[in-house]
Amino acid sequence: MTPFLRQQLDRQILRLAELDAALADPQVMADIGRLRTLTRDHARVSELAGRWTQLQQRERDLQDARAMLGEADLAEMAREEIAAAEADIARLDAELQTALLPRDPDDDRNAFLEIRAGTGGDESALFAGDLLRMYLRHAERQGWQAEIMSANASDLGGYKEVVVRLAGDAVYEAMKFESGGHRVQRVPATETQGRIHTSACTVAVLPEPDEAEEVMLNPAELRIDTFRASGAGGQHINKTDSAVRVTHLPTGLVAECQDDRSQHRNKARALAVLAARLRDKERLERQAREAATRKGLIGSGDRSDRIRTYNFPQGRLTDHRINLTLYKLGSIMEGDLDEVVAALKAARAAELLAEMEAQA
Repeated sequence: MTPFLRQQLDRQILRLAELDAALADPQVMADIGRLRTLTRDHARVSELAGRWTQLQQRERDLQDARAMLGEADLAEMAREEIAAAEADIARLDAELQTALLPRDPDDDRNAFLEIRAGTGGDESALFAGDLLRMYLRHAERQGWQAEIMSANASDLGGYKEVVVRLAGDAVYEAMKFESGGHRVQRVPATETQGRIHTSACTVAVLPEPDEAEEVMLNPAELRIDTFRASGAGGQHINKTDSAVRVTHLPTGLVAECQDDRSQHRNKARALAVLAARLRDKERLERQAREAATRKGLIGSGDRSDRIRTYNFPQGRLTDHRINLTLYKLGSIMEGDLDEVVAALKAARAAELLAEMEAQA
């Protein structure tokens, strides 16, 4: 661990003392919002400080064990302690470096997942359906709740566009690296000569705004249209204008929802999606302004970048941002994204650590 990171950890001890004092302040106890924030910060800093104390103790243990190596009757015990201490130090070092990383304030939020067919016509729409199934299976593995907000099905199956709300523990943190262009290489079901075709979809993952942020939408800047929902739904769906489309006039952004029979609930959901898109638009514009100082693609959310290729004939998935290639496409399409997500998180963590030390 570098001297810079050790200095940052020493500061956490001081920060813990500050938080202890703040939580003992009666005025803070009376402010529920501030108390909640300070309590959350205290839990995080307390855990960090505890691990730092453990690491320092294990470093002292390692030093003592090495000093015992010269004593014949203690050498074997010393070697065992050295091995155990070195393992503990390596583990704690990795945990502390990860814990020190600046945290995205949106990481704990739920997310809206948007999948749109791109180049490739019907095959692209079919691939959009495959991606939707992959993400729904992954959500099920993680214990998340998935709710389709709107869907525009294609004639031959699949989707021209589909929006899903994912709710659960730190959904956005796990899913945010999925934003970008996804390319597929395979023989379409409609291909009679067995030729491999290439098509693409775009995926966008947007953090769900707080309810307070949703209310900030100016009604004067919105056009709200109602229409009859399309697709399966029985007699009701063709008799009432329950579907809702909301247009944000200043930006032209549009969100719609037709999943629920209640026009009121569809409107609320469409407004939530619109608010998420507006926040994401602002975030992308901010990142574009900062792009001159950032070189990594991970987390940029740039929809124009081809981030991943799914090669079915070879059973291969390649993530181009981190040069990751896995020959387990079958299990990945069944929702086994854990290895991909872990690799992307690790690459982003390494990038952030490098940035922290460069700024020191």
